[in-house]
Amino acid sequence: MSVLQQVVENNDTQIEQPLLSVRELTKLYAPGKGFSNVSFDIYPGEVLGIVGESGSGKSTLLKSLSGRQAPDSGSVIYVKGTDSDQLAQLESLYDMAESQRRQLLRTEWGVVHQHPMDGLRSRVSAGGNIGERLMAVGQRHYGDIRQQASQWLTDVEIPLDRIDDMPTTFSGGMQQRLQIARNLVTHPKLIFMDEPTGGLDVSVQAKLLDLLRRLVTELNLAVIIVTHDLAVARLLAHRLMVMRRSEVVETGLTDQVLDDPQHPYTQLLVSSVLQN
Repeated sequence: MSVLQQVVENNDTQIEQPLLSVRELTKLYAPGKGFSNVSFDIYPGEVLGIVGESGSGKSTLLKSLSGRQAPDSGSVIYVKGTDSDQLAQLESLYDMAESQRRQLLRTEWGVVHQHPMDGLRSRVSAGGNIGERLMAVGQRHYGDIRQQASQWLTDVEIPLDRIDDMPTTFSGGMQQRLQIARNLVTHPKLIFMDEPTGGLDVSVQAKLLDLLRRLVTELNLAVIIVTHDLAVARLLAHRLMVMRRSEVVETGLTDQVLDDPQHPYTQLLVSSVLQN
């Protein structure tokens, strides 16, 4: 039985369908480099945190989950929704053409990079960065695009008088909020975040985390977030996946994993934070 058929069968018994089903996903450059045999489902409105040591494979996994780097084996099945007969519309990510994956990332998915300028156009204004994403889904009316850009700048607490400024003139925290606005303006279903609070001072981190929590709830977003910061994971993630040396060593509800870690590495990870 194919993975696609398995997902269909599993969905027949569930009230809510997973948005993304990952099965035995593997990408190894060398022993201990990359990730192997990763499987999970993520549902609308759910935040999955991926934590672990540097070099454990977290960011490599995120690239393969988001269609930016083909795995060696395994599958990523995206459940786009239901048709008129309430049947799941399933897409196998790596059976798509590359152009389809790029379109998916511009519309129904989004990627928030650790370094915000990696996800922004440096020579395009703040409003233009948001507007480009709207144009990718077919919007063409300048007034409507500018109005939506203005609304999103307000939503992420960027002053409206900065709408025509270049993102290179923004602070790191403002750049990250602009990158989030650029990704969310098309109302995507799934967002991939790679260390979104990295490099920001504590007060800026706190404001960004409050913003992310609010948007996840209001928009019913599914989010997969890679972070080295267990405090960020506790605040944002409903479930945690702990990685070490390319392997998932523990997974479960966030509070359960952090308050009662079972694997020796997770215990070490939690205790090292408590001692700092």
